[in-house]
Amino acid sequence: MIRLVIVDDHPIVRDGLRGIFDADPAFEVVGEASDGAEALVVAARHRPDVVLLDLRMPGLSGADLIRALKAQQPAPAVLVLTTFDDDAEVLAAIDEGATGYLLKDTPRAELRRAVEATARGESVLSPTVAQTLTRRSTTPQHQKLSPRELEVLALVARGTTNREVADHLFVTEATVKTHLIHIYAKLGAKDRAAAVAIAFERGLLGRR
Repeated sequence: MIRLVIVDDHPIVRDGLRGIFDADPAFEVVGEASDGAEALVVAARHRPDVVLLDLRMPGLSGADLIRALKAQQPAPAVLVLTTFDDDAEVLAAIDEGATGYLLKDTPRAELRRAVEATARGESVLSPTVAQTLTRRSTTPQHQKLSPRELEVLALVARGTTNREVADHLFVTEATVKTHLIHIYAKLGAKDRAAAVAIAFERGLLGRR
């Protein structure tokens, strides 16, 4: 059973989402919150597997809330469910560790599948968000890998698994997968092998 916390400042939206998941025995809604500060308290108390949250709420910004949630121990996976697909907000949410990003017009069955995938640490992106990341990969200022991304890629180049990378860097496996998504987007790579090959070609990892 996947333990879920729903975060949205509109009660009617929370009620609707709770109804979607309460009807499925694979999920348990263990808490709700109407703003960022309350979300942190509820998540710390109930330790959910997934936090399903809107991006724009009173108090903390979406990016700040995601960062704070990912700092909790154990850190929940975060799935953004919002009406906004603004490029800056999408990239900020993903950069802070959101495992997925969906829009509120997502069908119920797809939303349930997305939460299941998020709980497994798999990235789930709406088509428009995927397009945003693709645009990012072709924008020069976003080509440079961050120090952490280079660190992850260097470990991957040694044949290290995601779990081993996570243990080495003292982060969750979901965080490693998020870093890899960013690396693939920035390098224009389809998978781990391609990313490593491109990095060596560009001299990002030295010489083979």
